[in-house]
Parts: sequence; C-alpha cells; structure tokens
Amino acid sequence: MGSASIKLLRQSGETLAGRIAYAELAPLDANEVPAADLDKLWLRGGFPDSFLAKGDQASLRWRRDFIRTYLERDIPALGPRIAAETLRRFWTMLAHRQSSLSNGSELARALGVDGKTVASYLDLLVDLMLVRRLEPWHTNTGKRLVKSPRIYVRDTGILHALLGLTTLDDVLGHPVAGASWEGLVIETAHATMPVGTQAQFYRSGAGAEVDLVLTLPGGAVWAIEVKRSLAPKVERGFHSACEDLKPARRIVIYPGTEAFPLQNGIEVMSLHQLGQDLLAQD
Repeated sequence: MGSASIKLLRQSGETLAGRIAYAELAPLDANEVPAADLDKLWLRGGFPDSFLAKGDQASLRWRRDFIRTYLERDIPALGPRIAAETLRRFWTMLAHRQSSLSNGSELARALGVDGKTVASYLDLLVDLMLVRRLEPWHTNTGKRLVKSPRIYVRDTGILHALLGLTTLDDVLGHPVAGASWEGLVIETAHATMPVGTQAQFYRSGAGAEVDLVLTLPGGAVWAIEVKRSLAPKVERGFHSACEDLKPARRIVIYPGTEAFPLQNGIEVMSLHQLGQDLLAQD
C-alpha cells in the first residue's frame, strides 16, 4: 500500500507484462512490533510514518495527508474520474460500517448513485488494498448461509482518521472499537498465515457465527472469534458454528497477553500468539 505503488504498477504493466511477479508489502502487523506497542499500532495503524510519529496528533496529521493525497492525486492518476469528496464520503461510510455485511443498495441510496457505481467504488478501494472484502464460508450442507462479504478498512489508523479519532481513549469510547480491533486481527492473520490459506467468516441464518475461519493448505480449519475484552465470553452462536465447521482449533483472540483455556476446547490467546502459531504452520 502507498502512493509509490501506483506508479510502479503502471510501469510494470507497461514494460514487463508476463515477466513480473507481485508481492504485497503490507503495513506493520502485530507480530512486527513489541507487545507493549500493540495499542499504539491499533490506534495509529501500520504505516511506518504514522506509527513512529512523535505523538498522536502528528500521526493523525500524517494519515489525513495520506488520505487527501490518495483522493486528490493518486487515484486520479490511475484514470478514474471520481470527485475526491464523493470518494471520501464513500470511504468514510465504509469506516462507519467496519466489519458489516456489504450492502450496495444502502450505500447507493446514501450517496445518491446507482448500485453499479457503488460497486465500482468498492472495487477500486479493494484493488488499491485500502479495503478488504472478507468472503463468507460456504459449503453444500443445506444450511442457509450468509452470502454477502464483510467489508473492512484494512489499516486501523486510516479507519480512525476517517472517523476523526485521535487518541486511544477516543477509539475505546467509540462504537467502532470492537469492529476496529477485529479488523486488526484479520489483517495480522492475513500477514502471517501460510500461502494458500483461505480466510473467510461464517454466518448462518440461524445465528451461528465465527468472525474468522482459516482453512490451512492441509485442510485443517481454525475457527477464530475476536473479543475486545480481558474477560472474553463466547456466545452460543460460536458453539453452533463450530458444530457445523468441525474445526481443528477453536480460538478466541483478546487484548491480553496470557493464554488460557475455556470449555469445549476453546483456546484464549493474544494476537501475537495467533501470529506466531500461524507462522509456525508455514
């Protein structure tokens, strides 16, 4: 992610078609910072200039400048003729709906455009690696499963800047806190999981739900629930989903540092431990 990548992508497509491989260089993740800095990473996001800024205000200024540059210079350089303010509104709407199911018609009504236009805006932000579409898990079990993807602003620092949240207290006091933490967990999982892993979520019409389902290359399934609480509790929907999924591991990620078990074989662990466990699978 970053403005320089746009120029490189354009040049590589023009001069090295068929002779180039792409590797995604993501921002810092939870396994790349000390455990003591996890909340700072969550607040400021993983872009180095934002994470390493002298203070929260300086970090927020960098992120706001990043957003403005992307909207006013970088995206127009790619060709799409979208008013910067319109795309900012759309991006901010996604931030307010962090981790929600994609609802194109609702977004279209709010923006005053048609569904195809909203779909093109979303595709653009996904292609630029600014937004993630987490697809639903599906199988032929005959159960009625949710088919819409979940949408996340990928970098939590950008998410908080779009929402005007400057400090950790601002985030903790905002309704987006849980969904924002969930987004950080999902991005860390993507950064550390083995190549070939499928990352999805599970949600049935009957209320069974798992925040993140990882299917590892060997076929083992990990069911991961995300909680922003030092005393996490697992709802009935997670247990019901695990009955359907038959996962090899049942994991709850929380903001603490100690690992401990819950009933039914559930493991409670830190985000750092999840990253280490995933790296060990490679």
